[in-house]
Amino acid sequence: MITINLVDDEPLIRAGLAALINAEPDMEVTGQAADGADVPDLVRRTRPDLVLMDVRMPGLDGIQATHTLQRTPHPPRVIVVTTFDNDDHVWGALRAGAHGFLLKRTPPEEILAAVRLAHRGDTLLFPTALRALAATQPAHPTPAARAVSTLTQREAQTLTLIAQGLTNAEIATHLHLGIQTVKTHVSNTLTKLGVRDRTQAVIAAYDSGLIRPGTRPPKPTTHPRNH
Repeated sequence: MITINLVDDEPLIRAGLAALINAEPDMEVTGQAADGADVPDLVRRTRPDLVLMDVRMPGLDGIQATHTLQRTPHPPRVIVVTTFDNDDHVWGALRAGAHGFLLKRTPPEEILAAVRLAHRGDTLLFPTALRALAATQPAHPTPAARAVSTLTQREAQTLTLIAQGLTNAEIATHLHLGIQTVKTHVSNTLTKLGVRDRTQAVIAAYDSGLIRPGTRPPKPTTHPRNH
């Protein structure tokens, strides 16, 4: 059972999401809040796997609530929910540790699919939307962004492909590498950057300037099985 907290200042939004989620046999809403300030206590009491968090609330917003959660032991995954895909609050929430984001107009079946993806640990990356968001952001030299310079050429190439939305299998095909080799490159990249997931690695890549809006994927290597 995937346990979920809903955080949104609009009761109608919470009610709609709760009805959608509770109708699924493998999901359950275990708590709700209307203000980000209530999130730490709610999460402490209900121990959810996932939090669907409105990014804009009149009290404490989703950015600060997400940041606060990341400082707690074993934080749940956070998916921020927004009305507009060009909302720069989303970038702030991703920097704060959110696993991904969804639009409030996302079809119900896609919301459910995103919850299951996030619960499995898969990344909710939308390359086009991320590039558009990144284009509006100033440089932000976080520790992870500074660590991008320590990546090998192959690791940097792998990170660029992750930002394009490619899976490990697709990266392996693109670079003519074995899947296990790609997994090793991804793991090494996350370790060097000091981040816990692919989303945070991609944010660091944009913040460092390694990836810029409009960046094209690197060309496939010409030497198959070149590790």
